[in-house]
Amino acid sequence: MTFVPLHFIGEAVAVEFDEPPVFAKTPGCPDRFHWQGQAHEVEALLSQWHDFGRRGRMAQNMQPEHLQMAAQRGSWGVGRFYFRVRTAGGHIFDLYYDRDPAAAGGRKGSWFLYRQLAEDASGG
Repeated sequence: MTFVPLHFIGEAVAVEFDEPPVFAKTPGCPDRFHWQGQAHEVEALLSQWHDFGRRGRMAQNMQPEHLQMAAQRGSWGVGRFYFRVRTAGGHIFDLYYDRDPAAAGGRKGSWFLYRQLAEDASGG
């Protein structure tokens, strides 16, 4: 099954878990998220992935051997966990948890609704 982007959203959202993640900096898929005053129940997790790449000046502040290891398993405050979900309303969204604490104003990261997608009817 392939998907095509419909809308870029890029907005912070609040998420809820029926069972809180064991480690806040490596969460699983939330059970619901709140966007534009509405709760969106996650009906299905379609896929998930992570990106531990360091960007900008953060990519320059590590020795190469440490940079390679950090790209595989992450380092403190760097990385994103992505989740492609289908909501109970039948919508498909990509959301992610950004481990960067600077964006959250504390030690925890932030959740973002990245984009809305649709199934690719052409099969491509």
